[in-house]
Amino acid sequence: MQILDSMDANPKKLVVVSNRLPVAIHREGDEWTIRSSPGGLVTALAPTMRSARGVWLGWPGCSPETPTDQLLATLTELDYQLQAVDLSEDDISRYYRGFANRSLWPLFHDLLGHFSFNTDDWLAYVRVNQRFAQRVRECAGHNSFIWVHDYQLLLVGRALRELGVTQHLAFFLHIPFPSPDLFRRLPVSRDVLEAMLQYDHIGFQTAQDKRNFIQCIKWFSPASRRTSFRRQSILRHEGRDIKLGYYPISIDFKEFNDLAQDQRVADASWYIHENFASEALALGLDRLDYTKGIPERFLAFERALDKYPELVGKLSLIQVVIPSRLNVEEYQALKNELDQLAGRINSRFSQQGWTPIHYQFRELDREQLLGHYRGCEIALITPLRDGMNLVAKEYCASQVDFRGVLVLSEFAGAARQLAKGALLVNPYDIDGTADALYAAYIMSAEERRRRMRILRHEVRRNDVRRWVQWFLSDAPLDKDESGN
Repeated sequence: MQILDSMDANPKKLVVVSNRLPVAIHREGDEWTIRSSPGGLVTALAPTMRSARGVWLGWPGCSPETPTDQLLATLTELDYQLQAVDLSEDDISRYYRGFANRSLWPLFHDLLGHFSFNTDDWLAYVRVNQRFAQRVRECAGHNSFIWVHDYQLLLVGRALRELGVTQHLAFFLHIPFPSPDLFRRLPVSRDVLEAMLQYDHIGFQTAQDKRNFIQCIKWFSPASRRTSFRRQSILRHEGRDIKLGYYPISIDFKEFNDLAQDQRVADASWYIHENFASEALALGLDRLDYTKGIPERFLAFERALDKYPELVGKLSLIQVVIPSRLNVEEYQALKNELDQLAGRINSRFSQQGWTPIHYQFRELDREQLLGHYRGCEIALITPLRDGMNLVAKEYCASQVDFRGVLVLSEFAGAARQLAKGALLVNPYDIDGTADALYAAYIMSAEERRRRMRILRHEVRRNDVRRWVQWFLSDAPLDKDESGN
């Protein structure tokens, strides 16, 4: 029996474990508010959690003194249960901002210049992963399917084994996995690999990520053996079989496609063009992060204006940067760099009634987001490295008029799936990106439609439900079900 079939028959409880809950709790004056949390994981898993009526464990974004349980109990509209894992400010500082985001995040994104390691941060990471495991053990029954997510929780599988949990454990990594040469830079690399091998099923975004992990295992444990198939490999390690696979995460195509056709989104799209007064608009939409390649994108746009003067007065870049980690000095410095770059480029090229870069540092609500997706003729999505990049897929799903062109970094995980319809670029190649931007601008309407049909077909065919089906249908069976 497959996991999906088991869930449809309702004998299993799906337990999802992630660093953050799909909601965040805030205090405004004397009142508490609960807001939905943005992010690709929430977008991807929420429909499945609703249908499975599962349990989601994670940090709710507030201090341990918050009446979390009472507040979460009021969310009856979710159709699934939320369980909080309490984290102190010291935990967040060392486990999250420290080891997870100063060690793992830059290392896994091939950006060693941002990498650092601190032993106290590592020990905090170990403790917090153990705390997550304890909460999972409290909430998960014997017949639960436990699915742990992402780089913040690499050690939860080992911690669950130490607590006596014997059922199958699944893990999915949403960011890239580095090559052995990079991974070995981490002083605790062997500890991390040993812990990850306590999972029974490990999923990655791309085939390259899976290959990198296997190469690391060859270095760590030469005696381990593997059998490879088209999308999966079976790793034999210390008498256990561990399934490895790659499963590109996706979006709810139907939701974006349907919402993009709403009249309010059409009105928002029209308003964007009227407000920015440009013949064509290119869109950049990113969380504030050095992996997103936003400074390089600004320089490529500037180079396009230099190289192709006919773009001046005709093509504007709308760059929306979603605030993130502003209490971290490195991220504040990145924001200052973007402020200065946008100001310098605008001072060079602005004309009466036309501005080259419209730089917005804010979040967008759903209607504004879809309006930007539908209204911009070009999506300029050029991360230096990305696990997948759901913005690229959301843009395609929202292009109900088939007018858009996707310019996409070859270092985004989505590049392999979307290569046939996108213009792929190396974000470090400023001239090459400028040339692709110009090619997108002058592309004929017929070629735009042809490419966007390919892109939308790919995103529709491999939507979020298929991603979940891929992963869960590949999951190993529980011992009781297999008869062992």
